Amino acid sequence: MASSPALNKVGGDASVAAESGSEEKSPPAKNSVKHNVYDTTIRSHSSGSGDRFEYSGWVFHLGVNKIGREYCHFRFLTIRGKYLEMYKRDPHENPGTKPIRRGVIGHTLMVEELGRRKVNNVDMYALRFYNRLDEAKKGEIACTTAGDARKWMEAFDHAKQVVEYELSRGASVRNKLSMEDEIDLEGHRPRVRHYAHGLKKLIRIGQGPEMLVRKASSLSGNNVETYYDADGGDAVEAHEWRCVRTVNGVRIFEDVASSTNVKGVLVKAVGVVDASADTVFEIVLNTDRQRRYEWDALTGDLELIDSINGHYDVVYGTFDPRYLTWWQSKRDFVFSRQWFRGQDGKYTILQFPSIHKNQPPRSGYERTKINPSTWEMSDLSTSSSANGARCLITQTLEINPKGWFKWRNKHCPKFEKTVPYALLSQVSGLKEYIGANPALASVFSTTIVHSKSSDLSGSNSEFEDAEGADEFYDATDDSSSDDDDNENDNKEEVNKDMKTKLRNISWAIAGLSAKRASEQESSVLNTLVSPINLDSDEFHGTMRRAKDELDKNCWSSPDGSGFMIRGKTYLKDGMKVKGGEPLLKLVAVDWFKVENCASKVALHPKSLAQSAAGKKLPFIFIINLEVPARPNYSLVLYYAADRPVIKSSLLGKFIDGTDMYRDSRFKLIPSITEGYWMVKRAVGTKACILGKAVTCNYLRQDNFLEIDVDIGSSSVARGVIGLVLGYVTSIVVDLAIVIEAKEESELPEFILETVRLNRVQLDTAVDLDQ
Repeated sequence: MASSPALNKVGGDASVAAESGSEEKSPPAKNSVKHNVYDTTIRSHSSGSGDRFEYSGWVFHLGVNKIGREYCHFRFLTIRGKYLEMYKRDPHENPGTKPIRRGVIGHTLMVEELGRRKVNNVDMYALRFYNRLDEAKKGEIACTTAGDARKWMEAFDHAKQVVEYELSRGASVRNKLSMEDEIDLEGHRPRVRHYAHGLKKLIRIGQGPEMLVRKASSLSGNNVETYYDADGGDAVEAHEWRCVRTVNGVRIFEDVASSTNVKGVLVKAVGVVDASADTVFEIVLNTDRQRRYEWDALTGDLELIDSINGHYDVVYGTFDPRYLTWWQSKRDFVFSRQWFRGQDGKYTILQFPSIHKNQPPRSGYERTKINPSTWEMSDLSTSSSANGARCLITQTLEINPKGWFKWRNKHCPKFEKTVPYALLSQVSGLKEYIGANPALASVFSTTIVHSKSSDLSGSNSEFEDAEGADEFYDATDDSSSDDDDNENDNKEEVNKDMKTKLRNISWAIAGLSAKRASEQESSVLNTLVSPINLDSDEFHGTMRRAKDELDKNCWSSPDGSGFMIRGKTYLKDGMKVKGGEPLLKLVAVDWFKVENCASKVALHPKSLAQSAAGKKLPFIFIINLEVPARPNYSLVLYYAADRPVIKSSLLGKFIDGTDMYRDSRFKLIPSITEGYWMVKRAVGTKACILGKAVTCNYLRQDNFLEIDVDIGSSSVARGVIGLVLGYVTSIVVDLAIVIEAKEESELPEFILETVRLNRVQLDTAVDLDQ
């Protein structure tokens, strides 16, 4: 199935779209890179008190027909409220066109990024849709740019928020939703009776199928016609970056904490470019020689030799060292590239030196290794859309300290003729290349068109009379109406000034927020009940507790000071504070190996929940991290409360809430406190709403809630966990669990639970079935 979406957090009921996810900050609606096919257009229609939104655009629908042949069709997709519809023609340009497929975007729908894929010999970005309870309902779409894939992900997320809001309205709505047909893009085409009317805002991506055809025919050719948020992560990093030089407008940093390492020093180049992260990502990933020659002095000659999956490939390259040194022999190299996009929209590319059987050393060339490095691209907030997209680029690599210190301290020019310096200069090259080609940034600009009349005519009563799966409910936004632009601009300036003032006194508020956080924690558990004694000797798991910080293959429970959570004033100023002591106590950890991923571990006789000591606990919070590998593993964490949980508290609502509510609130903050720096960059420190990233299944029984986190349900998560497992015996991992606060009454957040895993040994996992 193929689609290309729209902008996120832009519609729906005010209570639905107040905030879509954990630490997500949706960038401006800008498209990406070399694939200049889509021009995002937002048409705002005003009629009535609320705002209704439609996401639409041309995409590629992928699938297999009845006789087993693959197909790829141009299709026009729309998302209206909770409904997805597929057309052969644009219904806005061809009134009366009926959808060929239509269905509900249910709360059990999962959307997975499959990464880059060849579709008709063109690089596309594929998305897979499936029902986590019925995988027979599935389909795939492909978009021409990573930015389009991101926007469709956001569009589906917004639609699921609409469903969540409707489910929260009561049983009658819940029963009505259960009778409606969920979208199925692989099955037969259902009969569709009605076409939705009365939409007030249309979020449109794409200029039409002719642009897709032009892109598919010319892509392989050579012709192409806020400031930085220092609190970008949610865990306190061990790096201590210091700016040592500014070259061509790009800052060069050194990790002071690693400068004593005799093996290597971490350095990074940081620059700001006038383009979106989507654009920069595809420029960096593009192997077209003519384009790379314009900004890359080292790895301009690249050739794709293997594509492992949509997020992992291997490339071969050559360079003439005479541009750098006096060497005469030409050099070649092979390195792998692994990439993914975080929930906050930041792209990360990992580059490792590699070998490949299909690319042995070439005659006349000397095989060399390119330094391991990472790229990170994240959009920067701008005060208004008129300022255009801006992106922060960071390239990090590890280099030999000898030449680095000479250049840093004595300005030794010899270092400027080395491979590491050429890599650091790539950020400067990108900055100048994008500056000299403004079309790269402007071709995907967002246009806002205001209209007093809807392009979709028709009677609302006709649509309201539809039955079953034919009915359609518009998402409304009661927070504002379409007032004039000047008033909005004035409000924006006032908000900007207020945010600055609040940040200036953030040091004072931080202490107050921490105090209030501890007060809120005490309100989660029933203080009228005497706490029980959580004696560690009464609870046992297959992994032992750590004796000290140097211990291996063990666990401990750190405090929350290493994690940043939302403060009391977060909704006003975005300020975060350090976490406090975890609310729940980690009492045991199981480390199992299984043939197939194990779920509902709490019901297993080996589980702590089935022990005599476990049954006496007021409440147990169980997290089962299902790790895909050979064999598969399950890391089961048992957290205990010493008193009953108050049902009206945020935790109480999470425990007894719907799966959709839990998916939208279950937040994990990771941090690699010790280990290889590339693993640290891959894992990051940004909070992640797990229910949006991977499939989470919930089991609520007796005195426990179990959450089964299927890491293997996401190709991106599989890639990251595969990298982590390769270094797991030498790393220390800290994890914090937070129930995300979205309303002012729920703030400040508190650390629910933490765990530290010290240098885990895979071969010590216990067979669950024995």
